[in-house]
Amino acid sequence: MASSFLSFSLLFISLWTADGFRNFRLARCDFNSSDLNDIEYIDSYVFNKLEFTRFSSSVGKFVGFTEFGVKNAEAWNSDKSMLARWRAEKERVCKNHVDSISSGVLTQSVKPYVVLTSSTPSGGKHRSMLVCSVFDFYPKLIKVSWTRDGQEVTSDVTSTDELADGDWYYQIHSHLEYTPRSGEKISCVVEHASLKEPLVTDWDPSMPESERNKIAIGASGLILGLILSLAGFIYYKTKARGRILVPSN
Repeated sequence: MASSFLSFSLLFISLWTADGFRNFRLARCDFNSSDLNDIEYIDSYVFNKLEFTRFSSSVGKFVGFTEFGVKNAEAWNSDKSMLARWRAEKERVCKNHVDSISSGVLTQSVKPYVVLTSSTPSGGKHRSMLVCSVFDFYPKLIKVSWTRDGQEVTSDVTSTDELADGDWYYQIHSHLEYTPRSGEKISCVVEHASLKEPLVTDWDPSMPESERNKIAIGASGLILGLILSLAGFIYYKTKARGRILVPSN
């Protein structure tokens, strides 16, 4: 099962001189599993926010990005013993850290929750559509399918890719075009590492969500109107009791 892409910094050294120049070196490991083939060791050298030289284990040598950086890279790459040491850093430094992080992060999972909605096109030119939205799950790999009366639906189904929320969680949306039939049972089925068994959510066609919302708003307005009318009537009766009638000539 594919895991999320992670990165952590291993070393940060900063130096400031009296006139304000800044030079630092940052080494980091990028990975999505504890397998060495899925790990990249990157060692960057930066001066005044500009990276001038970098070693990458995927490239296997130093690369320069400025005139000074190119000269550094050429000199360091010509030193075979130095190059061998840097190539060994991925296994020596990264592997131990990645193992501990993988066991504490990449093996964790978070259960998704499902929301079923529908849309009915106007004019009857298009078929109705159900949308199964699956939110806040981790890790990324997931399977969303549809069943009709217990049988998997394989046609008229489209799905988005797993969409990253930016907070380690993912979401996905699956669409089913269908023609409603009386008495049928349509379900959205979600399979994920966090679930011991598939999560099945049945569609309730009794009343679309938009209609339920309209009724709820209408009922709230009616109750509020009755309350205001009653309050006005009580106020009027109270005032009427306190009046003194003066006969006219």
